[in-house]
Amino acid sequence: MTPAAAKRLQLLASVVSLLALLGLAAGGWFYVKLRASLPRLDGAAAVPGLAGAVSIHRDALGVPTLHGQNRPDVARALGWLHAQDRFFQMDLLRRKAAGELAELFGKGALPLDRVTRMHGFRALAQKAIAQLPPSDRGLLDAYAAGANAGLAALGEKPFEYLVLRDTPRPWLPEDSLLVTYAMWLDLQDPIDRYEQTLTTLRDQFGFDALAFFAPLVAPADAALDGSTAPAASIPGPKIIDLRRLPKPTAFLDPARVDRFPFGTRDPAADFGSNCFALAGAHTANGAALLANDMHLNLAVPNIWYRGSFEFPASSAASAPGRKITGVTLPGTPLIVAGSNGRVAWGFTDAYADTGDLIVVPIVAGSHSLYEAPGHDLPLAIEQRKETIRVKGGESVTVEYPWTIWGPIVVTTDPLRPLAYHWIAHDPAATNLALVQLEQAGNVAEAVAIAHRIGIPAENFLAADSAGDIAWTIAGFLPKRIGYDGRLPTNWAFGDRHWDGFLPADEVPVVTTKADGASGLAANPARVNAAKDGRLWSANQRPLGGTALAMLGDGGYARPARAAQIRDDLAALEHATPRDLLGVETDDRALFLAPWHQLFLDTLTPAAVAQKSSRAELRGLAEKWEGRASVDSVSYRLTRSFRSAVYLRVFSPIFAPCAEADPAFVWSRLNLEPAVWALLREKPAHLLSPEFKTWDELLVAATDDVVAGLDQEHVPLARATWGQRNTAHILHPFSYSLPSFLVGWLNAPAEPLPGDVDMPRVQGPTFGASERLVVAPGHENEGLFHMPGGQSGHPLSPFFRAGHEAWARGEPMPFLPGPTAHTLELRPE
Repeated sequence: MTPAAAKRLQLLASVVSLLALLGLAAGGWFYVKLRASLPRLDGAAAVPGLAGAVSIHRDALGVPTLHGQNRPDVARALGWLHAQDRFFQMDLLRRKAAGELAELFGKGALPLDRVTRMHGFRALAQKAIAQLPPSDRGLLDAYAAGANAGLAALGEKPFEYLVLRDTPRPWLPEDSLLVTYAMWLDLQDPIDRYEQTLTTLRDQFGFDALAFFAPLVAPADAALDGSTAPAASIPGPKIIDLRRLPKPTAFLDPARVDRFPFGTRDPAADFGSNCFALAGAHTANGAALLANDMHLNLAVPNIWYRGSFEFPASSAASAPGRKITGVTLPGTPLIVAGSNGRVAWGFTDAYADTGDLIVVPIVAGSHSLYEAPGHDLPLAIEQRKETIRVKGGESVTVEYPWTIWGPIVVTTDPLRPLAYHWIAHDPAATNLALVQLEQAGNVAEAVAIAHRIGIPAENFLAADSAGDIAWTIAGFLPKRIGYDGRLPTNWAFGDRHWDGFLPADEVPVVTTKADGASGLAANPARVNAAKDGRLWSANQRPLGGTALAMLGDGGYARPARAAQIRDDLAALEHATPRDLLGVETDDRALFLAPWHQLFLDTLTPAAVAQKSSRAELRGLAEKWEGRASVDSVSYRLTRSFRSAVYLRVFSPIFAPCAEADPAFVWSRLNLEPAVWALLREKPAHLLSPEFKTWDELLVAATDDVVAGLDQEHVPLARATWGQRNTAHILHPFSYSLPSFLVGWLNAPAEPLPGDVDMPRVQGPTFGASERLVVAPGHENEGLFHMPGGQSGHPLSPFFRAGHEAWARGEPMPFLPGPTAHTLELRPE
């Protein structure tokens, strides 16, 4: 080696050594800061505003039990805990609802902020909080003060802000309502694409096609009242005739709005949940049993934070104590679902219709004036301006056209734009009444409270220690006059409108006490008896007849999951919590069984002889396990076959709808009755011109299964369901930073059983955000699961504690376990 080369080598080694030292120093600095931001687990801390000391006992999973002298002190302590463990998550939720994510993440979050700012939720939160009763406002004030104290008590700001080089803003009382508005955005459609889809289908093909492709009541429904209806007739060739098409038409659902920094949603799943109950006559201990698993997008940390509250029922010295256990939503001071010892409650998304598209009658010759009832002169479309601050860039000002009914969301016809009249835009529709469930003594009281709760409309199930159960709707519903709300309506003539909220005594109820003894029968016509002491909700249409007219149609889920739960419950007597957990984790593929038979029937000896890949396909498909288990190949192949058939059948049929309306999403329609009618009757006019017979279409769908796996470079024999259904539960940083930097933040990438049309709902990024089973008064026998852990801090011992039990479906206690850490919050 020459001296010059040796010198260069020495220089290179020095530079590498310096960079390594700098890297170690930076890593060491970050680690020190990271450790400094760990939540406090033991000792004592002073919190301003406490009336008395609050003791916090955490178990081995980090689940806290809060012992306080009154409810506001418990709210203050909960805010302290939430901020210590989950402040970044709280911040994202409030920013998501307010359209303020770009302030933290830069221009990448601007598309989502643009969509959200239309609704003005921060201003709405300020109006809503002003309408709260003093006691509820006091809880929010206490919670906010506690959250800010908990944030300040950290040795360093949460690590996420170190990475983002930002400083967390203090928590405001209105921010807790913004967290609720974030749930409105997740659980309902802020632009009502479902109604837009129905409208386009009607406009393109008429009402007969609408009845066939989008049935509101179908033959195999699993409603609580048993209501069904015959399938509609197949539309004739005068309505749709694909044989006249010059060539096959390809069509896929349009992409969703960029949701950065939260990641994309699984297109196979909408938000849903399971909740079901058994009356005491069917349980082992005589108390009613309730099970609830709420299905949401899964992320790190999980959406819920477990907790148990203990405080006196009143200020009287002899007042009995209260204990409420369940899941809280970081950013709010409430138990969302759980049990108070006398009543247990849970939720599923109702898919009731809480918003309508209103035809805006534009004045002839004008682009900005419209007619409205009660106004002699035309009104001008208001242009609401919102300024979005963007980190690292210039602020962006966006204008949103608003009418007296709401924002204009559809402009395909400039003379008849559509405004969205959404119940979420009424500040009275969001409140803190959920806290009253902590005091409910029986299902009658719980139902009455449910009708006062201001949240997105939810199926509400309650079970009490006396053995009674009930279903109703929690959250407000519109009272429509003159129309059903399924399609856009012109309100300009005044004969069609909303008459405020549907009164509580008109909201449907199903209960084991339909004789009026429970106090539920102020209007007996709206109270139905729970069939055989069993209730179930899996986002299906819950009732028919006049009750359905009150609920409307927000796009109910296919009934297969609800039917499987219904039938599972029918087989249970003397049930225990483990029995209901077995229902929650039921992954039998009953929905796909007919598709599996069709799959085998399609792969005839003649079809198999034409392609070697079909022979291998049939051989694997014949090994039918009948479950969405991780090692099942036949389940995955059958599921792929169904998807391929859907695309082959419906893409050409709905192509004109997609061309007419980019918002058209046929995956929201309940097409299962339609596809089986088409496959059974094989109408030539609804067969893609690409094929001569329906059998050819089905054979092509089997080839699509093979082609799809070839594109993924997955051999048929290794195409297990687990290989496809592998957990992809990520931290928000995973959508903005390289995976090698943030992989340690994500949940393990493990194969998971379950799917969308069975009780055990599970996808890679979507599934049960919790599972609970509890009998009020017997909470010590209850069971619980939750993905992820209590803390959002990666160095916390509770970061993933309990996650493995959730993934495996293994029972865990509902109540917190023995104390592992004790912390006392004292008045300052």
